[in-house]
Amino acid sequence: MFSKIISKYISKLKGQSYLIDHRIPDSYLLGLIASRIMMKIRGIFSFIQSPDIPFVGRSVTLKARSKIKAGKALSIGNRCYIDALSVEGITLGSNVSIGNNTKIECTGNIQHLGKGFRAGNNVGLGSDNFYGCAGGISIDDDTIIGNFVSFHSENHIFTKIEKPIRLQGVSHQGIRVGKNCWIGAKVTILDGAVIEDGCIIAAGAVVLAGTYKQNGIFGGVPAKLIKYRDEPLT
Repeated sequence: MFSKIISKYISKLKGQSYLIDHRIPDSYLLGLIASRIMMKIRGIFSFIQSPDIPFVGRSVTLKARSKIKAGKALSIGNRCYIDALSVEGITLGSNVSIGNNTKIECTGNIQHLGKGFRAGNNVGLGSDNFYGCAGGISIDDDTIIGNFVSFHSENHIFTKIEKPIRLQGVSHQGIRVGKNCWIGAKVTILDGAVIEDGCIIAAGAVVLAGTYKQNGIFGGVPAKLIKYRDEPLT
């Protein structure tokens, strides 16, 4: 009975059907509810621009808060570090979740403001992830990101042999991930990557600059097409 009540509440909050497994003990659910209440209280003091109060975990660091905008039901996990200092800031849709220990850094060097970060509706950003947004990162609706994933929208220039790489500056192309994608655990995505709608990136892959076609499954180092999702297994 208790799980049904909570399921109805979560369904209303998310705007879509959500059903808790009836085998979960009420004591566990009560602990979870207490934790979420504390997250709401922290959310009051987060000063994130949102139509409702976000859920904010323990030991969360938020910098340039005025440049963070979010839709409904934002959830930020424990020990996240979010620095929105950038030209466009951070814009998050509704029902976005950010996993524990995740870092979002929009500017890598204060000599040049970064572009920023955008995630659409119903995007799940896994735990222990890193998003370097100097060149801009865009993730469209309904995409899910696994754990220990890193995005790097910046490259060092290294063409002059006689000059230290650290003094040659950087280049930016940006990273775009389309709708309804699944990025597996421990994937690394580099500047200039465009991952089209419906793609799956296999765990551990390294995604270089280039276009990864719609509904493709890509894996390896560097990532290459394995098959398209609608093709039969061989």
